[in-house]
Amino acid sequence: MRLNKYISHNTKYSRREADTLIEAGEVTLDKRPLKEFGYEVQDDDRIFVKGKAVKITNELTIIVYNKPKGVLVTKKDDRGRATIYHKLPGKYRHFTPVGRLDYASEGLLLLTDDVEVASALMASGLDRTYNLKIDKAVTSEMIEAMKEGLVLDDARAGAHEKSKIYSMEFAPFAHFEVRSEGKNFSKLRVTIKEGKNRELRRFFAHFDAKVLDLKRISFGGIELNNLPENKTRYFTRREYDDVHKFMKRWRTNRIADVKNEMNAKKQKEENKQEAYNKKNKDTNKPSQSKKFKYKD
Repeated sequence: MRLNKYISHNTKYSRREADTLIEAGEVTLDKRPLKEFGYEVQDDDRIFVKGKAVKITNELTIIVYNKPKGVLVTKKDDRGRATIYHKLPGKYRHFTPVGRLDYASEGLLLLTDDVEVASALMASGLDRTYNLKIDKAVTSEMIEAMKEGLVLDDARAGAHEKSKIYSMEFAPFAHFEVRSEGKNFSKLRVTIKEGKNRELRRFFAHFDAKVLDLKRISFGGIELNNLPENKTRYFTRREYDDVHKFMKRWRTNRIADVKNEMNAKKQKEENKQEAYNKKNKDTNKPSQSKKFKYKD
């Protein structure tokens, strides 16, 4: 495991903070300062940070956090706005969020001390369910797009002003229901299987509808339920069991994907070599000329 990742996984420090500590000579291998950012930590290495031995954490921890509005899912903000790490207890400073909820959104956010688990859950097609409110009635065009999906060459409406993502493809919603409607608003519950950058805000902005409220209430079967705002809870035993099963499938699929990729690459090289050999064989083949017999 790369040095900064090893430190962030097993201590309270983030990867960026680990890089600073490495640069300052505060990270040592036994008594030798380690300043190689790309150093791969070996099983028998004894790593120290500020003279304190790093203890390997093997126990997976995942928490459910009810994120409030007006809080960023990031370590630091250049504008000095509050982040989830200002709100969370210090013991969670090194936890990695599973995906993001934007500044104006609220609700369920998973955080874990295992980077691999966070990455796997983020990239998964697990259901994400949201309650949302938009500033107009639901139209037939919206319903059709929720059912059939949508491809936009320009999906900047509803995005952050600094976003560099212009085009976006929206898969059909896994589920949706209109919960209530008024003259100038609609409340919906929708379930999607991806968590693209401001996906729902961009989707409804295409229909000139502004998302007024957005709250995630579940992720992969993990429910927010009555967890108070800005509070956390640990996973239950059943939820941990489900994650372990999910990770087992995920790792198996990853191994299969790597093997398939290697086999495809090998087959491509073999086909290339075969074509090369055939071409050379045809080029070097002696010409077939007619033989004449001369008679006296």
